[in-house]
Amino acid sequence: MRSVLAVLFAGLVLASLVSCAQSQREQGGGAQDTLVFGVAGAPKNFDPIFNDDGESFRPQRQMLETLIAYKPGTAELEPGLATSWTPSDAGKTWTFALRQGVKFHDGTPFDAAAVCANFDRWFNIQGAAAQSQMIYYGDIFEGFAHNDSDTQGQPLYKDCQASDPNTAVLHLNRFKGAFPGAFGLTSFSISSPTALKQYNADQVTQSGDSFSYSAYANEHPTGTGAYKFGGFDRANNTITLLRNDDYWGDKAKLAKLIFKIMPDENARKQELRAGTIDGYDYPSPADLTSLRNDGFQVLARKPFNILYLGINQKNPALRDLRVRQALAYGINRDALVRNKMPEGAVVPANVMPEAVAGYAPDAQAYPYDPAKAKALLAEAGATNLTLNFYYPTEVTRPYMPNPTDIFSVIAEDLRQIGVTVNPVPEPWNGGYKDDVQKAGKQDLHLLGWTGDYNDAGNFVGTFFGRAKPEFGFDTPALFDELSAADATVDPAAHAAAYQQVNRDIMGKFLPAVPLSSSPAFIAVNKDVQGLIPSPLTNEEFAPVSKSAAS
Repeated sequence: MRSVLAVLFAGLVLASLVSCAQSQREQGGGAQDTLVFGVAGAPKNFDPIFNDDGESFRPQRQMLETLIAYKPGTAELEPGLATSWTPSDAGKTWTFALRQGVKFHDGTPFDAAAVCANFDRWFNIQGAAAQSQMIYYGDIFEGFAHNDSDTQGQPLYKDCQASDPNTAVLHLNRFKGAFPGAFGLTSFSISSPTALKQYNADQVTQSGDSFSYSAYANEHPTGTGAYKFGGFDRANNTITLLRNDDYWGDKAKLAKLIFKIMPDENARKQELRAGTIDGYDYPSPADLTSLRNDGFQVLARKPFNILYLGINQKNPALRDLRVRQALAYGINRDALVRNKMPEGAVVPANVMPEAVAGYAPDAQAYPYDPAKAKALLAEAGATNLTLNFYYPTEVTRPYMPNPTDIFSVIAEDLRQIGVTVNPVPEPWNGGYKDDVQKAGKQDLHLLGWTGDYNDAGNFVGTFFGRAKPEFGFDTPALFDELSAADATVDPAAHAAAYQQVNRDIMGKFLPAVPLSSSPAFIAVNKDVQGLIPSPLTNEEFAPVSKSAAS
C-alpha cells in the first residue's frame, strides 16, 4: 500500500510541477521568459501624442507602431505599418501603402480608415490643456483645426483620405523638410480608433501646473506592437508588458517585459549586480570600466544628442547678447566634458550634433575665457547679475548622465565670473519640465534632446522655430530663417540653409549654449541577447532573449 501511495504522491507532485511550469510559461512567469530592465524615470502617461520624453516613449514603442520605422541601430528609415511611402505634389501629398493582416490589440482591424482617424484626431483636438501637451505635433504640424493657444500657427495638415482599405493619402498645406523622417516619431504612433473612443482619449485637464489624462492614456494604450499593456504598478514602480501572440511580425521572444523605475543610477547598478534586474539604462560614465571588468555587457549608442544651457530672455538682463555671450565664455565646457560626461563626448559647435546635415563647424566659437566674460558683463552693465538656475533631479538622460554634478560645475564657473547663482533643483516628473518649458520660471536651465530623425529641423527647428516660454524670446527673423530652411526642398540647399541658420544662432542670437554631445550606454547581464543600442534611444525589446546560463 505504501508503494502505491508513494507512486500516487509522486505522480501528483509531477503533475503539479508540470502544471506550474505550464502556467509560468503561459503567464511569462519563468525566469527565462521575463526580462526586468531598470529605467531612470516614470512615463508621464501611455498616449504617445501627449509625450515628448524618452522614458514615456520607451514602453510606448513596444506597444504602438508608426507608419515608418527606423532600422535598428541607425537613424535610417524602413517600413513600419506602411510598406512604402510615396511623395508627390512637391512633397505636399504622401501616399502610404499599408501592411495587410494587422490588428490592434483589441481586435480592431488596422487599415487606412484607422490611420486617417488618428491624423484627424490629432488635428481636431480641442482645448489649451491638450494642445499644450502635444509638443511634437505642435512642432511638426504647427497648428490645429482650431488653435486654442496663441503659440500655434497655420496648420501644416490638410486632410487624410482612405482611397482604399490598404492605402492612406495624407495631404499637407506645404512642404516640410521633416518628412518622411518625422512619420517615424513615436508621438505619431497609430492607436486603435475603437479604444481611443471607448476610453475618452482626448480628455486632458489642467489644474495649476498639473495635468490629468484619460483612461486610455493611463490604463488602456492599444496599438499593434509586439507587446501589449499589462499594467502600471505605481506602488512598486513597475510597468509590465505582455507578449502579443497575435502580432503580425516576428513574435517577441520574451513572454513578459518589465520596466522597473529607479531614478537613482547607483540603485540601478546595485540591482544589476544583485541579479534582481537584467539590465539598466544610463550607467554612470565612472562605472563603465568596472562593469565591463565584472562581466557585464556595456552597449554604446552612437552620439546623436545635445545638452544645452538654456537662457530665458524673459529676464531683461539676459536680452543683451553680450550677457549671453559672457555666460558662454565663462563656462569651461572642455573640462565639463572631460570630467563629467561619458567617454566619446565632445563639445559641439552648434546646438545639435555634428552627425546631422546642416551642422556648421565654422560657427562663432566660445572658448573658455573668464576674463572676456567679465569684460562683456561689465560692458553690458551686468556685473551684479543674479540668476535662478533650474536643474532636474531624480532622472538620468542620455545627454545628461548626472544633472546635479553638471549643474555644480557650471554654477561654479559662473560664480568665478561674478554671477550669483540661485540653485533651483526640481524632480524631472515633479514639475521641472512644465516649469521650464511651459511656465518659463527659470533664468537658466539644463535640458537637451536626443534626435528623432536625421534633419537639422529636428534640433534647432524644435528648439527655436517659434516663441516658447523656455527661451523667452520672440524673434521673427530667426523664426522666418528656420521656416525657410525647413521649406527648402533640394537636399544640398536644405543643408546649406541650416548651416547658415546655425551660424546665426551662435553669432547673432545665442538663445542657448551647447554643452555636450555624447554617447549613451546600456548595461546588461551576460545572458541578455539581441538588444541593439539605438542612437535615437529607440531600442526594440521584441528580439531580446535570455540564454539558459545566467
